[in-house]
Amino acid sequence: MSGYVDPTKDQFAFFKSLPREGVIHMLNLVRLRERAAYPDGRQASGLEAYRAYGRESMPVFSRLGGRQFWLGSFEATLIGPADERWDLVFIAEYPSADAFIEMLRDPVYREAVKHRQAAVADSRLIRVRPRAAGAGFGEG
Repeated sequence: MSGYVDPTKDQFAFFKSLPREGVIHMLNLVRLRERAAYPDGRQASGLEAYRAYGRESMPVFSRLGGRQFWLGSFEATLIGPADERWDLVFIAEYPSADAFIEMLRDPVYREAVKHRQAAVADSRLIRVRPRAAGAGFGEG
């Protein structure tokens, strides 16, 4: 079974239907391929390909006001599928959903994303709206 690498048209349409104003966070869970799967057959590890994606997409991400908000190292799943693992876990912050959409449409980004598609075996990209934390779990 192949993993999730790109949003479906329905998922992207729903994303665009959500409020566009205000800061959004995108939780990224990424499992890399051992060997990147480039259509042209070029050779690289999944990590090397993902790093190429980062280098080439960073100017667009930064220009639009994006930043890496949080980075962690996956250690174990306590609740959920025991065999699920993630090589990269981070939160990217965008000043608005429009900035994220503009990034996806940028020609430089669209070229860079080919490295991500070659690198990623499975992923989750989860949009969340930042809120002030309260005293208890789930309180704001």
